[in-house]
Amino acid sequence: MDLPALADFNLVATHGGFGRASRASGRPKATLSRKVSELEASLGVRLIDRGSRTLRLTDEGRALHERTLGPLAEIVEAEQAVANGASIPRGKLRVSAPIVLAHVLLPKLATSFVAAYPQVELEIVAEDRQVDPVEENYDLVIRIDPRPDERLVGRRIMEDERLLVAPPVLKVVLQSEHDATDQAAPAVGRVGAPDDVRWQIRTSAGIRLLRPHFRLRFSSFLMVRDAVLAGAGVALVPKLMVTQDITAGRLVSWGAHDGPKVEIWALQNSRRLSSSKVRAFLDMLAVSSRKDGPGSS
Repeated sequence: MDLPALADFNLVATHGGFGRASRASGRPKATLSRKVSELEASLGVRLIDRGSRTLRLTDEGRALHERTLGPLAEIVEAEQAVANGASIPRGKLRVSAPIVLAHVLLPKLATSFVAAYPQVELEIVAEDRQVDPVEENYDLVIRIDPRPDERLVGRRIMEDERLLVAPPVLKVVLQSEHDATDQAAPAVGRVGAPDDVRWQIRTSAGIRLLRPHFRLRFSSFLMVRDAVLAGAGVALVPKLMVTQDITAGRLVSWGAHDGPKVEIWALQNSRRLSSSKVRAFLDMLAVSSRKDGPGSS
């Protein structure tokens, strides 16, 4: 495949037209059009629908653009690094992260990162859906307790646990494993949490039980925490997002959920070389999680 022609096609697709791509790059519009036509001829498919008044990619053109934009950017970055004699982080860095982590952990880190690496354009998307980093062109995805995926490699950046928290005015009754009573506590939960559940809580007195009665359910842990702060009931929430509230006395922790630690991983496409911008972000993320994460002083 003609890589320069492919780069011209991606330039046109990214800017939404031959004229815009020409003005952005300084290259003649006719040259860009010729290169795209040559690429279409070599592939035997139409990439751009030239019959429309605005640029519209065909299905084949959209697939080619999505699958090659990231790798081509890495080639350009590698070429620049070799030419400069050093691997300087540069270019766009796209990161997907769960909403809680994106709001609690990443804003301060992101600000420090772009200050340290001014040639990097950092884009963080907060979303709880399971994105496909290969198809959606993310450089990094941060996931909680990820399932094994042969297309992804990465490192564990943090461990966390869930705490049972309540507003200070709410008295929580934790039962022993042999307690015959069946008292329920008003609780706030996530959407989809089962109704018939008992939480096992590690306390200084040993394992205690609590049966939550969910009066409110939310799709986000941030909303769960805010509802508990407003006095709606108890909840099991990640420690990293309530540590400051507990320290300030806005919430009280009655213990930790008796279960395995929650693992937080940063993952990337296993078929791509780890670029300098990704390595720099991972290093800063690891340092930040040790300093500001659960259990830090």
